Amino acid sequence: MSKIALTNGFTTSRTRIAMALGATLLSMTGVARAADFSDGVHEYARGRILVEGRAGLAGDDLDKILKAHGGKRRKMGQSNLQIVDLPAGANETAIVEKLRRNPALRLVELDRKYKSTLAVNDPYIGSEWHIAKIGADIAWDTTQGAGVTIAILDSGVDGTHPDLAPNMVAGYNMASNNTDTSDVCGHGTAVAGAAAARSNNGTGVASVAGQAKIMPIRIASYDSATGSCQAYSSTIANGITWAADRGARIANVSYGPLAGNATIQSAANYMKSKGGLVFVSAGNNGLNESTTPTTSLIAVSATDQYDKKTSWSTHGAFVSLAAPGASIWTTSKGGSYGGWNGTSFASPVAAGVAALMMAANPSLDGAKIEQALFSSAVDLGAAGRDSSFGYGRVNAAAAVRAVRASVPVADTQKPASTITSPAASSSVSGLATVNVTATDNVGVTRVDLSANGTIVATDAASPFSFSWNSANSANGMVALVATAYDAAGNFMASAPVSVNVANGSVTPTPAPAKDITAPVSSIDNPVAGTVSGIVAISARATDDSGPAGLFTRLYIDNTMVGQGYGGVQSYSWNTALWSTGTHTIQFNAADAAGNWVPKQVTVTVVR
Repeated sequence: MSKIALTNGFTTSRTRIAMALGATLLSMTGVARAADFSDGVHEYARGRILVEGRAGLAGDDLDKILKAHGGKRRKMGQSNLQIVDLPAGANETAIVEKLRRNPALRLVELDRKYKSTLAVNDPYIGSEWHIAKIGADIAWDTTQGAGVTIAILDSGVDGTHPDLAPNMVAGYNMASNNTDTSDVCGHGTAVAGAAAARSNNGTGVASVAGQAKIMPIRIASYDSATGSCQAYSSTIANGITWAADRGARIANVSYGPLAGNATIQSAANYMKSKGGLVFVSAGNNGLNESTTPTTSLIAVSATDQYDKKTSWSTHGAFVSLAAPGASIWTTSKGGSYGGWNGTSFASPVAAGVAALMMAANPSLDGAKIEQALFSSAVDLGAAGRDSSFGYGRVNAAAAVRAVRASVPVADTQKPASTITSPAASSSVSGLATVNVTATDNVGVTRVDLSANGTIVATDAASPFSFSWNSANSANGMVALVATAYDAAGNFMASAPVSVNVANGSVTPTPAPAKDITAPVSSIDNPVAGTVSGIVAISARATDDSGPAGLFTRLYIDNTMVGQGYGGVQSYSWNTALWSTGTHTIQFNAADAAGNWVPKQVTVTVVR
C-alpha cells in the first residue's frame, strides 16, 4: 500500500489550520447480497414492503389490514412508518397494489434498493478549493457548528479516524440491527469528513462544520456483485426517524436519487416536524431526471471549481441546491485522506453549511434555516430556481450572516382549516377517512382532529388526512372539528362537520349482575425509547360495554394533559418544554361501572 503525504497551510482572520493530505486504497468488506427482484428499472427487496397508515389508525386496526396478506409490521422509531415482513413466496407487487386501494393507508410501496452516489476517487488532488469557494472560512469567524448533530446515513463511519473521532456520538446499524457502525465500504467515512471532520486541530483536513457532531447510522451493506454499498428505502427511512428521535438536527443521505421516494419523504417530514432538515445527493447519471420536486428533502447537485455543474451530476426540477462536489479532499477509511468526486460530497458540504447556520442562531427552526439557505445561495444558470443549480450554489458566509441578522417577527395570524370529507350529515361506519385542508401565512405545523370534543388524532404532514375509527364513538351524530396550529402557537378550529355514526346495532349479551370487566387500553405512540421535539401521543381503549361509557385521561409525569369521553386520546407533546431524562406517559380509561386499568410507557427526552 502506498501513501502520499503533503502539507498546505491557510489562514483565516482568526483561524490557522494545518492540513496533511494523503491517499490510500480502500479495502471493502460486507455482507452477502440479498435475493432481490427487479421490475426492469429498479431493484427491490424480497419479502418486505413499506406502509404508513393515516393519522389516527390504531395499531391493531393496521394489523387486521395486514393479516389478510400474512404481513407482520415493525415500527420505525416513533413515526407512523412501518416495515412489513411478508411470508415466503408472497407476491410483493400484487400485495402493494391491493393495499394501495385501502383508504386507511397513506403510503404503500416496495422497498427499493439504492446505490451510493460516488463518481470517481482522485487521489492526487491536494487542495480544499471548496472551502473558500463557498465562504466557509469567513463563516468560521462566527461559527463552526458547535452544538449541532449531523446524522450521516451511509456505509458506516471509521470512528477511529483522528479527524473524526473527536466529533463522534453514538449511532446505529440499520442494515444489521446492531450498534456496529464501522465503515464497510469507505464511502461513509469520506462523506462524514466532508461535513464535519474536526477543524483547527493541526491534523488532516478542515471540513465545513468542524465542531458539529457526527452521528453514524449505517444504512448499507457491501454488495460483492457490484463492488459497492447499497441501501434500501426501509433502512434509510428508519435511519432518519432514529436520528430525529435522538435530537439530530440534520441528516445527510448520499444515496439515490431519493427525491421521488414517498417513504423517505415521509421520514424527512417527520424530521422536519422536529425542526430538522434532510439533505440528499441528486445522483451521478448526468441526466435530466423528471422527478417531481418535494419540499421534504433538499436535493443537492454538484459544481466544480468554476461554478459549473459537473458533467456527471444528475439535474432536474427536483434539485433544491448546488454545492461543490468535484475533487473534495476529505477523510478516508483507515486514517488517511483522499480526493473524492460525486454528488455524495456536494450533499454533506451543503449539510455542513446548514449546521453552521443552526449553530449561529439556535432559535431558528428548520423551515427558517432552509429559507435562509436558499435565499443566500449564489444564483447560477437561469435566474431564480433552475434544474441545474436549484436556488443556487451554497454560500456559507452569506447564509450565516442572514441567520444572525434574522430578527424574529411576531406571527399573530391564525391558520385556517376546513374538513373537506366526509360531508356533513353523511353516515360513516368502521374506519372513516377524514381529509382536511389547512393554510397559514407561514406554515401549518400540525392539525388535530376532534370527535365530540376529544382529540382522536394528530397529523404533522401535509396533505392532512386521518383514519378515524368511528367505532370508538357511540352511534348517532358526532361533531368532527379540525384545529390547525402554526409554529408560533397560533391555532384556530374549523367549522364543525357533524356525521352520523352508524356501526350497526349490537345485540347485548345478558350482563352479569355487576360489571367487573375493566377496559382494555393501549398506547400506540410513543413506544419505549428516546424522543425529542414534538411527539404525537396516541392512546385508545375498548370495553365490553362499548365506547359510550368510557372516560379517558392522559398524563405525563402525573400531570393531566387530556381527558374526554370515548375510546381515544391524542396529544401533541412538546418535549422542548420538559426536562431531559426519563418521563412516564400514563393512559387511564374507566367504564361506567368504574372499572379501570392504567397503561403506561416510559421514554427518555433528549435534546
